[in-house]
Amino acid sequence: MAFGSFGDNGKQPMAEINMTPLVDVMLVLLIIFIVTAPLMSQSLKVDLPQVKAQPTDAKPDVIRLALDAGGKLYWNESPVAEDALLARLTEAAGHTPPPEVHLSADKETRYQRVAEVMGAAREAGIQKLGFITLPPIKH
Repeated sequence: MAFGSFGDNGKQPMAEINMTPLVDVMLVLLIIFIVTAPLMSQSLKVDLPQVKAQPTDAKPDVIRLALDAGGKLYWNESPVAEDALLARLTEAAGHTPPPEVHLSADKETRYQRVAEVMGAAREAGIQKLGFITLPPIKH
């Protein structure tokens, strides 16, 4: 591979690229990919057991607890007595799958009242407790 000039006078530079090294590199890369491609797709062959049970897509029940501005408690929009709350939550926590509790409280409700309801849910064994709020109003 000689780099020189064309013609006799030596004033014009060589204006073409030697493609042989480029083709050599591309062929080597192609061979490497051909050799390694089958290795990447191999996996362990496992015979999985067959079962007759159907998959369960049971979604948990949602219990909507609400506190109004006066501190009155509602269970799925029905009034519930304070002393019955813990018993109802304990009974609901025993279901499979365990229920989710969504708690919404009026913005004027005292935090102590909200904390009492949260404590009752925790004491009953409720695992999932969510707060329902409204997004801020954009002006």
